[in-house]
Amino acid sequence: MAGMLRAATDHEVELNITGMTCASCSGRVEKALRAVNGVASATVNLATEKATVQAGKNVTVQQLQQAVERAGYHALPASGAGQKPQSEFRAVLPVLLSILLTLPLVLPMILGWAGFEMTLSGWWQLALATPVQFVFGARFYVAAYRALRSGAGNMDLLVAIGTSAAYGLSVVLLLAHADGMAHLYFEASAVVITLVLLGKWLENKAKHQTTAAIAALNALRPDTARVLVDGSEVQLPLAGVRVTAVVVVLPGERIPVDGKIIEGNSHIDESLITGENLPVAKGSGDHVTGGSVNLEGRLHLVTEAVGAETTLSRIIRMVESAQAGKAPIQKTADRVSAIFVPVILCIALITLLGWGLYDGIWVAALLKAVSVLVIACPCALGLATPAAMMVGTGVAARQGILIKDALALEFAYRIDTIAFDKTGTLTIGKPSLRHLTGDRQRALQIAASLQQASEHPLARAVLDQARSEQILPQRVTESRSVGGRGIEGKVDNVPYAMASTRWAGELQAVIPEALQQQARLWQGQGLSISWLLQMEPPRALSVMAFGDELKPTAQRAIQKLHSLGLSTILITGDNAASANAVAASLGMGAVHAEVLPETKADIIRQLKAAGHIVGMVGDGINDAPALAAADIGIAMATGTDVAMQAAGITLMRGDPLLIASALDISRRTYNKIRQNLFWAFIYNLIGIPLAAFGLLNPMLAGTAMAFSSVSVISNALLLARWKAVEK
Repeated sequence: MAGMLRAATDHEVELNITGMTCASCSGRVEKALRAVNGVASATVNLATEKATVQAGKNVTVQQLQQAVERAGYHALPASGAGQKPQSEFRAVLPVLLSILLTLPLVLPMILGWAGFEMTLSGWWQLALATPVQFVFGARFYVAAYRALRSGAGNMDLLVAIGTSAAYGLSVVLLLAHADGMAHLYFEASAVVITLVLLGKWLENKAKHQTTAAIAALNALRPDTARVLVDGSEVQLPLAGVRVTAVVVVLPGERIPVDGKIIEGNSHIDESLITGENLPVAKGSGDHVTGGSVNLEGRLHLVTEAVGAETTLSRIIRMVESAQAGKAPIQKTADRVSAIFVPVILCIALITLLGWGLYDGIWVAALLKAVSVLVIACPCALGLATPAAMMVGTGVAARQGILIKDALALEFAYRIDTIAFDKTGTLTIGKPSLRHLTGDRQRALQIAASLQQASEHPLARAVLDQARSEQILPQRVTESRSVGGRGIEGKVDNVPYAMASTRWAGELQAVIPEALQQQARLWQGQGLSISWLLQMEPPRALSVMAFGDELKPTAQRAIQKLHSLGLSTILITGDNAASANAVAASLGMGAVHAEVLPETKADIIRQLKAAGHIVGMVGDGINDAPALAAADIGIAMATGTDVAMQAAGITLMRGDPLLIASALDISRRTYNKIRQNLFWAFIYNLIGIPLAAFGLLNPMLAGTAMAFSSVSVISNALLLARWKAVEK
């Protein structure tokens, strides 16, 4: 996947590519990069003008740059200098000057349609058209030369040949009729170049809008931080802030680092990071994310992550990775683009010879061939997928949905079954100890002693309850966690264990009938059961019942998924009674309870083997195997980093409704890709025959070509209006 290392010895290189104008260009750069010895894969995004290369450790950036140069383009490391955006005025100036020189050439024709006679001498036409052709149109000649030098063709070659033919024909006719007025075609060549320049300018403006999400995320990074040094506040550049440094954040300021509050209380606006509209109350001991806004109180934070390791930086890398990727559906367009230019040149030649031999009017035949060359530019094909991907993943990120790559988006579009973990995904994930049997104080003390080093939610519930009752844990020796089953250790040199029902059965623990009846009663109420066992031989001292509340939006989320035509399945390590109670209250389908982490992955594989496209939603380390086994893993960012790394989609809020939103934006983005590819193909399928049969003159062909690219990007930009599913 884009953004991930292929192997321990591999590295990823990002290059900024300049000089590309169409899908043929990006395809040629990809081919050149893949030809470098040691390169495993290369993906070039025409919309972002970036190449992402997975290469062996011995491949240097210089080798990759040289390969791009040989293909006729320029490359710089993505972090290199010289990448400052061009000013708006400098970008539009050539277009404006070209328009000013072209208008007098077109004006007589426009006035003629209105019944007014106006003539412009051939020499004036030559004077106006020449700078348009060779000054403002120089870029087409340079790019066409580079393409020919590398043995290929591109959009610039089509424009250069077409306009040169019209310009050259006009010069010949002017010289041949120097003493009289001949019908010249300078306006055709000038208008085509002007329209192409205008189209590329509009296209670049639209492309900049597609990168708005990344720009907005980058803007969240403050340049400096207020750091406590020997009791005094010192303003330091962010690069100078180190982990464990104490940072002061005043009301209204943006938080510069990831950290933990050690002093102060406030409400934090995390909307641009998590998509959560309401401010979140934070106090001492709570974690905050760099880029969020401190709304009220003065805060002291101990720095936990800076620079590339912050949550914001990881979000930006994930969004950039998704935008740099190439959806599998784009492969069709790439295959067409690879042979497009040679085929168009052949069609133009056939048009020229066909019309010339048919009616003997070679001037008219040449203009028809020029129209074929001009309308056939494959820009829209190259922009169809990346434009939609950039807008879709960008707007999703603003709503708290991070799509890792194009493959994740395409699989999310096809999902028909969603499997859920229970704890922390559908439930709040903070169970509390509701009931226990036996000597309460002694049972709580032993249980808390065993659990004091565990991060499991049930362990935290035991420790919280012991703390509230002022029961202090004792020292534990020989502590050992048993994955998916429980924990054991010695307290006062006596072996004990906190065990699941499964493990208690495997140990053949002696459980009095009264305790079994009590456990069945609590399980019937949907509570989770753990057994406090004294080992050697194993026997039950107490049974503990834990309860967890459903998330407020869980039921609405399941209903929304069902309305989208998806099946929902619950897969949990919890007991069957608790799992069934949750599934029944939410209206879910099949239930798999008391399963181990590896068994979760097996269930996912079984569903896939049955022909389902499966999504898995989870948040814990124990969910990682299932997330990786699913066609698309969806992780809650409120969970563990391991789960997020295994998932194709990460939800920045622990809101189940975001799952439906993630699938909705993936479907809409994929539909935009298909619409864009349809329009990109249809422009050429309709336009080329019309031009070949003489029904389009070069000016109309140029207009249609420019409109095709702009319309594809504009269609993609409609995704920017998308909103997440409302609560």
